[in-house]
Amino acid sequence: MGRKRLQESADGRPTVHTVAARAGVSIASASRVLNGVGGSPETIRKVREAAAEVGYVPNAIARSLQSQRTGLVALAVEDIGNPVYVEMMRAIESVVAASGRQLLVHATGGRIDNETALLRRLAHRYVDGMIVSPIRVTDDHLAALVDSPVPVVVVGQLPADAPVDNVRTDSRTGVGLAVDHLVAAGRRRIGFVNGPLDTVPGAARDAGFRSALARHGIALDERLVEIGDFRYAAGRAAAERLLARAEPDALVCANDLIAVGALHALLAAGRRVPDEVALVGMDDTELAQMTFPQLSSVSLGSAERGRRAAELLLQRIADASLPPRREQVAPSLAVRASSTTTPLFVPAPAEPAPAPRTPEVTA
Repeated sequence: MGRKRLQESADGRPTVHTVAARAGVSIASASRVLNGVGGSPETIRKVREAAAEVGYVPNAIARSLQSQRTGLVALAVEDIGNPVYVEMMRAIESVVAASGRQLLVHATGGRIDNETALLRRLAHRYVDGMIVSPIRVTDDHLAALVDSPVPVVVVGQLPADAPVDNVRTDSRTGVGLAVDHLVAAGRRRIGFVNGPLDTVPGAARDAGFRSALARHGIALDERLVEIGDFRYAAGRAAAERLLARAEPDALVCANDLIAVGALHALLAAGRRVPDEVALVGMDDTELAQMTFPQLSSVSLGSAERGRRAAELLLQRIADASLPPRREQVAPSLAVRASSTTTPLFVPAPAEPAPAPRTPEVTA
């Protein structure tokens, strides 16, 4: 009985002692094989057969304590139901899985206290690293990012001097692409339905819209600007408020969920799309091609940003001494039936003499 207890864990599960006794090898030899270190072909065969016979399952917690690796990577986003985050998550999971790790996903609700608490809990090292996409960035965020005991990559805008790996896009330029397209189509009463201005994307897209109108010499009519949230119901309600006081001939929406809400508000008001009101969303998610008419939308490269963020994170996990890096994904405009009868693809203006894609190093 005493020997049997030595060979089993407290909950009765077979241990490395069990496997070693069954295989007729030393505990050290069994441990090396079970941890992938190796051994002679005969020892490996015996240990593996013995492990299968007794039903041995590796203790992942003990292994992670020894290696300081959990095999887990976390992704924290505002809303896991938002199609833009779904696309980002798929791209990240693909890269993470190829490295032999698993992805955990956490919804923050956009709450600053939730996100900073999550970053500080990384001190418990329950993951090897984290990718976070905050829609608000505060001093508390930056302090938690800098002090994180595990690698963190941010998808979104950060101050230029933030010493954190970062993948971003230029949604201000993206809104400009949408306005340029609408002006070229002869639209002049262009409205804008945005998310909260106290968020990073909301502020950037508002600035982009105002700048684009000024560039085309179009005076801003504040009645054509409405603030809601980055969700369908709030987007529809915001579009209804705008339509109740003004008559736009085009609408730019700060994401595709808002744009679908605006589309339904327009149709309910008897406004034909695109004949009377052209409509452009942002993010160019799968949702944009599921509407009727299909939705013109500015792509901000969600999948590409996710892929690059995952690659940066894995590089950081492998080498913590790397300097902070920053990468940017250019926006583009996919034109569909909601704003024209001639579908086309409009990329962002090319920068002169583009350099090969190499992570930007910040001091």
